[in-house]
Amino acid sequence: MTTDHANQFVCDLVAYEPGKPIEETARELGLDPKEIVKLASNENPLGPSPLAQKAIAEAASTAHIYPDGGGFKLRSAIAEKYDLDIKNTVLGNGSNEIIELLCHSFLNPDAELVAAEHAFVVYKLMATLFGAKYVAVPDPGFVHDLDGMLNAITDKTRLVFIANPNNPTGTIVSEAAIDAFMAKVPEHVIVVFDEAYFEFLDDAPDTLKYIREGKNVCVLRTFSKAQGLAALRIGYGLASEPLANILNKARQPFNANAIAQAGALAAINDTSHINATVENNRIGLELFHSEFEKRNLEYVPSVANFVLVKVKEGDRVFKEMLAKGVIVRAMSGYKLPDWIRVSVGTPTENARFLEVLDEVL
Repeated sequence: MTTDHANQFVCDLVAYEPGKPIEETARELGLDPKEIVKLASNENPLGPSPLAQKAIAEAASTAHIYPDGGGFKLRSAIAEKYDLDIKNTVLGNGSNEIIELLCHSFLNPDAELVAAEHAFVVYKLMATLFGAKYVAVPDPGFVHDLDGMLNAITDKTRLVFIANPNNPTGTIVSEAAIDAFMAKVPEHVIVVFDEAYFEFLDDAPDTLKYIREGKNVCVLRTFSKAQGLAALRIGYGLASEPLANILNKARQPFNANAIAQAGALAAINDTSHINATVENNRIGLELFHSEFEKRNLEYVPSVANFVLVKVKEGDRVFKEMLAKGVIVRAMSGYKLPDWIRVSVGTPTENARFLEVLDEVL
């Protein structure tokens, strides 16, 4: 079979490349997997929530039964946590799926999606997948320019994505800036706040108020980061009832599996694990910021669980660190060939990263 009859905008896609897996690196380089330090994918270095681990083990005994397609228990817990109604919630196979559901529902070849120039690359991938125009707005200092994004909106704009904190830059826009933006955004536009890292914020902007006001807003969150459930692929969207209803119509039946739902339900209020994760991250960020300054390396001060740092030859540094068993993320895919992104690990992992970084630099 040839690709002659495939949609051209799909053929033109550049596939998303996730962080290099530990097992693959070990096989390719002949390294001991236990000796490899992976700081490439913004994962939780403390592992999954212990409460989730117990719930996952228990849920495995009924893996032969289809999950609750409506996700009643988990959606109810999410709604209660944020003082919303279950009708405001949508479950996803990771929050990435909610991005896809939004694009399924609102994008077509006549539509436009607006995002920051250095925003999460999946936004562009999804816009391209649905044949829509992707509008990238410059972000001076790697911070979303909300005025610039507002000016980029046209009659064809359907979605505006604001990643807050943003991946891969780790920067944030203030609640005041968001409020000013929301006061001017046209009613035909859906504003999507991607908040995968919001648990790491000391004073997170309140975007849920727009949902309570019935605005065209969707807030994306995930169990992959602070709760450490990345392998389960479980995330959620919070939206006004009409918007959430559309997204629930677009999703596949049983898109959130039963084991993931059980783990997430246990992890959502595991404050002990979340607090330990946030504290480990605070210490790690302070270390990276301080050590990069000592080395006179330009970096972007981060409020997430990773740091973008300029090393002049990002691909070379990535490859040479990889050969020594330390996996970071090269940023050439974000048109930042001089940079790498490093996730915060455990104190031991952070120290190993700095040691190997000095060796390759």
